[in-house]
Amino acid sequence: MRQAQSGYGPLRKIFNGLIVPALLAALLLASTAARAETVILGLGDSLMAGYGLPDGKSFPAQLEETLRTAGKQVRVVNAGVSGDTSTGGLARLDWALAEKPDAAIVELGANDGLRGQPVEQLYANLDAILTRLKQENIPVLLAGMHAPPNFGRDYTEAFHAAYHRLAEKHDVVFYPFFLDGVATEPSLNQPDGIHPNEQGVAEVVERILPKVEELLARAGN
Repeated sequence: MRQAQSGYGPLRKIFNGLIVPALLAALLLASTAARAETVILGLGDSLMAGYGLPDGKSFPAQLEETLRTAGKQVRVVNAGVSGDTSTGGLARLDWALAEKPDAAIVELGANDGLRGQPVEQLYANLDAILTRLKQENIPVLLAGMHAPPNFGRDYTEAFHAAYHRLAEKHDVVFYPFFLDGVATEPSLNQPDGIHPNEQGVAEVVERILPKVEELLARAGN
């Protein structure tokens, strides 16, 4: 004796014909939206990490807020570590790349200069970082630094020139001095005279923004 066919058969066909394609379309749209977000890696030291600043006021946080206010779907990853040198930045590059960035801002060298570490070492470390990012097809904004004058004119000039040489060699977007317009302004710095305060970081963001936009253009945003 044949069992009576369930009335759910036709309904299942309708479900499969309408609902399933709709769900697949929604998943596709969600995936496309996720890919539309550009991820910028901020690889740096305390100037990137936001030393002494309230939560949400670091350079990556303020830059992300500025870009999103301008209508750009951007996430800026804070991969800054206070006290880090270019050697430390190179050592943790693989960890930082786990974020799968579309672009990178490299801000390293301030602590190398403060400690008087050899310019050749700074150059070699940054060269290795930029080479690796190039291999990963990640466009870069290289932010230069200045060394303090107490190590002598030859050292400070060679230190500054290293960034220019690297920028030319790797054809990266280049911002010669990360703290331009901020370093010599007491009102824009914390009491230590080294790290920018909240307003100082805002000034850095405003000044570097055209270079960040150039970086995003290279990343296809």
